[in-house]
Formats: sequence, C-alpha cells, structure tokens
Amino acid sequence: MKQTTLILILIFCMGFVNAQPLNNTKIDGYLGIWFELNQKFEYGDKYSGALGTYTAKHVPLAIYSPEVDKTFFVYGGTTSEEKRHLLCMISEYNHKTKMVSKPTVVYDKQGVDDPHDNPSILIDDDGFIRIFVSGRGRSRPGIKLKSKKPFDINEFEILSEEEFTYPQPWNTNSGYFHFFTKYTGVRQLYFETSTDGKNWTDDKMLAAIPVNEGEKSGHYQTSNIFNGKVVGTFFNRHPQGNVDKRTDLYYIQSPDFGKTWETASGEKLKIPLVKIETPARAVDYSSQRKNVYLKDMGFDAAGNPVCLYIRSNGCEPGPKNAPYEWCITKWDGDKWKTFVATTSDHNYDMGSLFISEKSWKIVAPTVAAPQKWGVGGELEIWISNDAGKTWKREKTITENSKFNNSYVRRPVNYKAPFCFFWASGNPHNFSKSELWFGDFDGNVWRLPYEMKSEFEKPEKID
Repeated sequence: MKQTTLILILIFCMGFVNAQPLNNTKIDGYLGIWFELNQKFEYGDKYSGALGTYTAKHVPLAIYSPEVDKTFFVYGGTTSEEKRHLLCMISEYNHKTKMVSKPTVVYDKQGVDDPHDNPSILIDDDGFIRIFVSGRGRSRPGIKLKSKKPFDINEFEILSEEEFTYPQPWNTNSGYFHFFTKYTGVRQLYFETSTDGKNWTDDKMLAAIPVNEGEKSGHYQTSNIFNGKVVGTFFNRHPQGNVDKRTDLYYIQSPDFGKTWETASGEKLKIPLVKIETPARAVDYSSQRKNVYLKDMGFDAAGNPVCLYIRSNGCEPGPKNAPYEWCITKWDGDKWKTFVATTSDHNYDMGSLFISEKSWKIVAPTVAAPQKWGVGGELEIWISNDAGKTWKREKTITENSKFNNSYVRRPVNYKAPFCFFWASGNPHNFSKSELWFGDFDGNVWRLPYEMKSEFEKPEKID
C-alpha cells in the first residue's frame, strides 16, 4: 500500500513538473513550429506547413545590433519533432564568431500550437530586448516581456498581459510605437506609444472600415518607420469582417509620434478611418474583385512608402484563384503606381522587400516546388533597377529542397550574412521544420536542429 502511494505521488510530481512552463530555459536546437489551419480544399489547406516565422503581420522578427555585432531573432519553436507545442523563442547570431547560441524560451504557450501567438521584437535605447508575444483574438492575451540585462537573451521578465494581436513595435526618435490589432470589430487596428517602455498611452483606434449599422470591420496591416521619425502602415479591409474577402489597399502615416495622421501626400486625416472611400485608399481592389495579401513595406530614399503584396482572385488555394501576383504599389511623390514583379502559387507565400538607393530586391518563394500549391517553395531573389517598375530574377537561393521554404523575413538594419531568415517544412503533411538564413550572394546556412554545445556554427549549404 505504501509502495503504491509512493508511486502515485511520484507520478503526480512528474506530471506537475512537466506542466511547469519552460520560460527562460534553453532548447537544444532550432525546431520550428508546424501548423495547419484545417480549412481543407481540393489543393490543400488554406495555409499550413512551416510557420515558425509566421505571420506577415508580426513585425519585426529580427534586429541587427551594431553595439554587440549580433542579430537577435525570434520565432515560433516547439518542444520536439513529434509535438506541436508552441514556444516563443529568441536567439542570436554572433557576426564575430559566426556562431549561434542555444535558443531561449521567452514564453511557453502551454496548450497552444497556434503560431498566431508568435512573438515580435524591439531593442530599446538602453539595449534591453523587449518581446511582444501575440495574443489571439479576445481569448488569449498578448504578453510584453523585457530582458533582465541589456543585449542578453538568457532571462526575461513579464511586464504585462494586455489585449493585442499581430504586434508591430518600433523604436523611434520620440519613443516606442506599437501598431497592433484588437478584435473589437473582428479585427480593428490600434496603436499605443511610450517614452520609457514602461508607461504606455491608452489604446487608440486607427482604422475600423466600415462601421455601418449591422456591418463588421476588419483589417490586416504591415508597418515600418522612416529615419526614426515617420511611422507608416499599409492595410487592407475585410468586407463584413470576412478575411477571405480581404481587398483594397490603404496607407496612413504619422510624422509626430501618432499625434496627427496623414496620407502619403501629406493630406491630414481624422482617425479612426471608418469610410471605404477615403484619401488614404491607395488602390481600389474591391471593384476589381481582387484579394490582397500584405507581405512587407518600406520607404525609398525620399521617404515615399512602398508596399509588397500578393493579389489573387480568391482565398481558396490552387489554380482556381491564379495568378498569384507579387505586386509593388509605391507613392512616387505625386500618385500611386502599381507594378507586378513575378508570380507564385499560393496566397500565403511570404517574402520580404529590400530597398536601397542602388536597387530594390524581393526575396521570396517564387518557385512552385517541391510541394506545389502549398505555402512556400524554392527561394529566389528578384531585382529592380528602376524603382520597382520592372523586375528580373537575379539569383536562385534554394534548389532541390526536400520541403517548401516559407515566410522569408527581413531583419531591421540587417547585416550579411544574416540578411534574411525563414523556415522549411511540408505544407501538405506534418513534418519537421528547420530554420535557415542567407545572404544576397546566394549563400545559405541551416541553423542546427540539434545542439550539444552552448554555441555552434550553423551549417553552410553548398
């Protein structure tokens, strides 16, 4: 009897230990989260596969810090190859030693396997790393965390739990600016600001189109900053709150830390935006019956905003809604112009836009292989030497991959060789998911899936 009781106590204690969150612990390798939405169609799930660097609405996911010559990056990890238990992870690439550290669990999303809860990252003026773990709708809160030491990923403290989804935090000359979403009208856009990272303003609504009686509003956005001063965001709208009907393209910016808002031309706007027809609308896609899937945005040297997105004929994957066109819409100082760079085979193919004075580049999975009609593919670099008007394939990044490469992300102030990073996995069937990074010379490195040492060199792929 005593022996049975002891065994039961041991089992209980083991279960209790296993139930403890893994916050601030190290993981012996880079295991990306695999996920499927379970909205099945003839050509597969609406989106599924390697979503460790998901979503496009989580910005940024990586920042290069010249103070320590490291690139810090976050992603959605997991506990083992067989499980889908989401861990919000952070790690660092040391540009001097060419090594990565074992990744740290910033926040253990116990019982959650959904990468909608993935984190975003900000580094404050004192070098402290701040993590914004996304909530999910109104069912799971967003979490703000801060590193215990500057430029150190070993331990984080929780600052607050709040309602926010799709966090997009930026360090500006005036303080910290946070774009995010609240499900007050399905998906409505908000922002908040802070001068110290501790005390934040009340949530301020940015967009809720439309708000006619009986209708629901919804938006997705992608944002960026220019010269540390102007914050800007492109967003679409969801008719009747339906994400599968996402359409139109809007742009709004603030030159004064959110006090006033304006169009790209400088015309003043009153927020929140609540009308479909507004000077903030860059492209009317609803009349064309086109869907809009936002990917990235940036600014040219003059501060003109540029948006990268896919437009298609609907939400269902497969040839039915082709072509999946990679579009550039830019403000040229006088009007909006739109150009097509290339095509791929899925709405949720995700790439990043790199704008320099010399050229513009897109790094994206624009080859429909090896798993056709699934999220991701083989990566290519596309280049434009005339500010986005015409594009040509400059380089192939990946070839003969076992699984699709997906969700290519651009670090803030990126430095070679960690110019962009992504995850790989099979979008049609459950698989392991690995993490990678690369440079514009076509070099690729695989982050170690298993690690025995605290620091290891990524594997260069020949």
